[in-house]
Amino acid sequence: MPNKEFFRNIGTITTYAVVGTLWNTAATGLTLYSFKNYFHGHPSPIDLFLFATLISAVDPVAVICVFEEIHVNQLLYICVFGESLLNDAVTIVLYHTLHAMAAAGVDAIFWTDYLLAIIAFFWVSVGGILVGALWAVLTGIVTKFGAGVSVVQPLTCLLFPYLAYLIAESFGLSGILAIVVCGMGMKQYIVGNISEQSLVTVNYFMKTLSSRLFFKLFLKF
Repeated sequence: MPNKEFFRNIGTITTYAVVGTLWNTAATGLTLYSFKNYFHGHPSPIDLFLFATLISAVDPVAVICVFEEIHVNQLLYICVFGESLLNDAVTIVLYHTLHAMAAAGVDAIFWTDYLLAIIAFFWVSVGGILVGALWAVLTGIVTKFGAGVSVVQPLTCLLFPYLAYLIAESFGLSGILAIVVCGMGMKQYIVGNISEQSLVTVNYFMKTLSSRLFFKLFLKF
């Protein structure tokens, strides 16, 4: 992912990720609510919006694959790709908030709960970014002082971002933001620490793994 283009268009990407996801969830939830009498069991509005949260987060995997094949405009590519990465935090907060409201009941919800939901959004987002940045720094340190051990370099570059994802998820943070920020930091500072052979190994392994996972995903669904 081109880091410069991403940060240059961070305002547009954030608008699509936050406002777009909220708008999509609200539109889907209101549409479902207008047809609530046709559903079996007459679900509550919170249940309908909870379902809307699950299906409103856009994950354009197939679109991004097509973009890479036909080499579309870089601005279009980075906006679509960046939005699909950053909407993770919004979706997590919306889902957990609505799930807690559905479990507690409408009568047990106060205005402070909405304030806590806003705080949770920043906690999930900023926390995931900090975890990713921390692991990017750790990866840089390990690769810098382990430059003489070429076998360890590819393993470090592959495992540390995954560890950032797991740790972020274990604390209820955005694992996707953590692994994205970790990857950005590694792309900027790790390349000079590892050998050319290790760099080629990591690149080809990730391309092979991603293509196999995409194939398995489409084959399953």
